[in-house]
Amino acid sequence: MTTTPTPTTVRNGIDVDQLLETIAATEADAAVGTFTFRASSSWQDGTHNTGRIHRFTHGGEEDTTRPGPFVLEGDEPQILLGDDHGPNAVELVLQALGFCYAVGYVANAAAQGIEISRMDYEVEGDLDVRTFLGQPGERAGLTQVRVTGTVASPNATDEQLTALCQYVQDTSPVRDILANPVPVETSLRIA
Repeated sequence: MTTTPTPTTVRNGIDVDQLLETIAATEADAAVGTFTFRASSSWQDGTHNTGRIHRFTHGGEEDTTRPGPFVLEGDEPQILLGDDHGPNAVELVLQALGFCYAVGYVANAAAQGIEISRMDYEVEGDLDVRTFLGQPGERAGLTQVRVTGTVASPNATDEQLTALCQYVQDTSPVRDILANPVPVETSLRIA
C-alpha cells in the first residue's frame, strides 16, 4: 500500500507547514529558538572594509549548512572620505531593518492565510556625524528612523494588513535592537 504525501502549503514563498513546525518546536523547547549570529570585518584601505557572514549557532549547535560565507563590501561615500566600494555601516543597519520587516510581514501573512503580491520598504535615518568627528553633537548614532511600507494583497482587508504591520513592528528583532539598549562588549587583541 502506498500513501500519498501531504502537499506542502507554500504561501508568499514561505513553507507554512515548516513555519508551524518551527513554532511548535520552540514552544516545546525554548533552546530551539536560540541563535548566535556572527559577522567579521577586515579593513582593506581608507574607509573600505570587507565583511563576511558565515556560520551561526542554533540551539547550542554549530550550523554548517552554508557552503561558504556571504561577502559584503562596506565603505563610505566620497563626501565622508570613502571610495564608494559599498554601503556604509549606517546604511547597512537601515537595510537590515527593511529586510527584517519584509521577512516578518510575508512570513506572518503566510501563517494567517494572507497572500502578498507586493511588499516594499523604504527606510531612511538621520545622522549627525559631529560626535563621530569628536565634536559636540546629539549622539553618535541615528537620531530618527522613518519607514514606509507598501503592500498589496489579493485576499486581505486594509484592516488585516494594517494590524499585521503593527504586529511585525512589535516582533521585529532588528527594530527591537534599534529601539532598545543592547549591551555591547568590545575587546581588543593586539597582533
